[in-house]
Amino acid sequence: MEEIQPKKNWWKRNWKWVVPTGGCLGLIVLFIIFFGALFFGISSVLSDSQASIDAMEKVKTNPDIIGILGEPIEQNGMTGGSFHTSNGYKTAEVTIPIKGPNGEATIRVEGEGVEDNWSYDKMLVYISDTDTVIDLLEEGSVMDEIE
Repeated sequence: MEEIQPKKNWWKRNWKWVVPTGGCLGLIVLFIIFFGALFFGISSVLSDSQASIDAMEKVKTNPDIIGILGEPIEQNGMTGGSFHTSNGYKTAEVTIPIKGPNGEATIRVEGEGVEDNWSYDKMLVYISDTDTVIDLLEEGSVMDEIE
């Protein structure tokens, strides 16, 4: 007479493929989540910086830019650049893509500051469709061609 062996449970039957597949897949998912959070965290720091806020305020009230891009003007994608802090002293070099109903442009900001008090070396808007550069630090400063 033949002995009946009890049927193995699911884990005992499948552990040899579940461990490598699940383990590798789990590490890949954790890797993607970590670097995605890091990327969006850095991007949000740049877009929430005082330099970005000041630049967007100037863009939204500049009649030359409003005339070219239309209203409303808003950020168009991810803000890039660098932002450094040392003992409360901050420096920023930020590039902000913007758009309006009539076109797109890019803001380039370079500045330094402490808390909300900033001074800027450069705050330019590049409008590629018309090859126009507008200096936000000087009133009425519109250059026809990009130099």
